[in-house]
Amino acid sequence: MKTKILTTSEKDIREAAGIIAAGGLVAFPTETVYGLGANALDAKAVGAVYEAKGRPSDNPMIVHIARASDIGQLTPMLSEDIVSLIDNFWPGPLTLVLKKKPGVPDRTTGGLDTVAVRMPDSEAALRLITLADCPIAAPSANISGSPSPTRAKDVIADMDGRIDAIIAGDDCRVGIESTVLDMTGEVPTILRPGIITAENIEAAINKEVKYDEALLRGAELTSIDPGAAAGSDAGEASAKDGPEAFRPKSPGMKYKHYAPKAQMTVIEGRRDKVKSEIERLKALNERLGLKVGVILFEEKAFIEAAHDFFSKLRDLDEEGVDLILAGAMSDRDGVGFAVMNRMLKSAGYNIARV
Repeated sequence: MKTKILTTSEKDIREAAGIIAAGGLVAFPTETVYGLGANALDAKAVGAVYEAKGRPSDNPMIVHIARASDIGQLTPMLSEDIVSLIDNFWPGPLTLVLKKKPGVPDRTTGGLDTVAVRMPDSEAALRLITLADCPIAAPSANISGSPSPTRAKDVIADMDGRIDAIIAGDDCRVGIESTVLDMTGEVPTILRPGIITAENIEAAINKEVKYDEALLRGAELTSIDPGAAAGSDAGEASAKDGPEAFRPKSPGMKYKHYAPKAQMTVIEGRRDKVKSEIERLKALNERLGLKVGVILFEEKAFIEAAHDFFSKLRDLDEEGVDLILAGAMSDRDGVGFAVMNRMLKSAGYNIARV
């Protein structure tokens, strides 16, 4: 398949919208990461997204809409809290998990009776959805399991030859995927953390928000001695994160995600000790002939880390490093927690504590 590289001009977005309307696949920029879009109401088109990404079929997709009022096409479920969340955070990086209408294909929702919906804060994305005249199902525009793409070149590297077109726009300004909030239970529950935090949501609806237990269990999967950081197989734990019967309600809950090609270890502990351990492990592994990359953000640079993390992983892959050593960030901050969620998954929960 020949993939057409388009711009964000009105002419090119119209062409891309025609491809979506005809059942084709188009990658496009959003404020979070680049998405791989198909008509969310066309089961065959959505199936082609799974094929292009190599994505498991029980991993649900997020449906993107251009107007808040379009939510009525997808769900019968509205409440005062949902309206308040829409008013406060749309367009923006908040996805709501709601009961779905029968017309939403099971292929789009991973076989669930819920649908994940958001309205992106991106002019190009909103124009594409409007011109396609349909809601667009769009997971991240990468090979399943690899780091999410935040730049057009990342999408081209993964998707060229697999899909019909790529809208090559600006770099994504947020850099990590949207917060996913399940509104179908008694207590609003974050299934995937993002730049919109539990505290932000609680302030908007004046209710307690909890994190899904799977998010809090993840860090307990693997802990290794820092001296054994290089060459560990601990990353395999992420592939066994829960029984086969578990059906994820949000992307990123069940399968291996965000993994670079290199082995990766997260160094966790007091900041001065983390820096020293990274220097020690880097020197040790370089003496063994390995090429080592380092990701170490300033201690409270949470927004910067969210913006840069995936692009740094991809840059290190391009450099051909054998080992990535990453300094952990505080998960007491809501955005820090979201970055750590990606960092730990990228490393397969391969953690060295110092």
